[in-house]
Amino acid sequence: MEELISVTEIAELRYAVKELKTQGKVIGLVPTMGNLHAGHLKLIAQAKQQCDWVICSIFVNPMQFGPDEDLAAYPRTLDQDKAELASAGCHCLFYPEESEIYPNGLRTQTVVSVPELGNLHCGSSRPGHFDGVTTVVSKLFNICQPDVAYFGLKDYQQYLIIQKLVADLLFPVALVGIETERESDGLAISSRNNYLTAEQRQLAPALYRTLQAMSAALKAGDRNYTAIQERGYEILGKAELKPDYLAICNAATLEPAREIDTNLIILGAVFIGKARLIDNVRVTL
Repeated sequence: MEELISVTEIAELRYAVKELKTQGKVIGLVPTMGNLHAGHLKLIAQAKQQCDWVICSIFVNPMQFGPDEDLAAYPRTLDQDKAELASAGCHCLFYPEESEIYPNGLRTQTVVSVPELGNLHCGSSRPGHFDGVTTVVSKLFNICQPDVAYFGLKDYQQYLIIQKLVADLLFPVALVGIETERESDGLAISSRNNYLTAEQRQLAPALYRTLQAMSAALKAGDRNYTAIQERGYEILGKAELKPDYLAICNAATLEPAREIDTNLIILGAVFIGKARLIDNVRVTL
């Protein structure tokens, strides 16, 4: 097994990538904010299968956190993450300081924004969040020069936004979306699950069960999307989860589903204690 290389400076990483590219190596990138879990390691494993050299970036991006969000409290577990990456056979860890990514601070930082898609659902609940995501992903693509980049589909809206970013800005990067990794009771694995108390952890899987119930109604032929969503809100309320949103959407546009649509996605976000959890279920009719 190759030793994990740890890099903090852009210039050093660019030099290493340039050398590998001259040898014809295929570069894979897994962008993360650290606190790695089974979902991240699934991305690393897929990247290892398809690429010659795999970079995992760890950067808790301040630009995608709102003023009242959990930037300071976001779990940072660098030593544990390094051990996980070494065990997974990742070739390179890129973990820059904030000053390396934003040398002139955030106030005058150029912003990369994906209109329309970025304003829906999580974009509506977290204004500016996706601008922070697309800006830092653009930077990471420029720094790491990956041939392939890997993202989890738990963040389905984010994946579609990055897909559009790549298409619109002509990044020479292939995207691979990896299915959501779940606990045995269906809860989507997420770093924010760490915020849950033992009691909240028992309640949290109700989000996925609600999405499954909505999916079952669609597959049974129900096309009253409004009524299905209302029943979903009722289920969440009874489970003591505070809904942010539930939405049955066209899976390509994330606009409200129409009767003629056949590829749908049900998106959901809830608040539970300190945590805001998101999940989704795709439905083909």
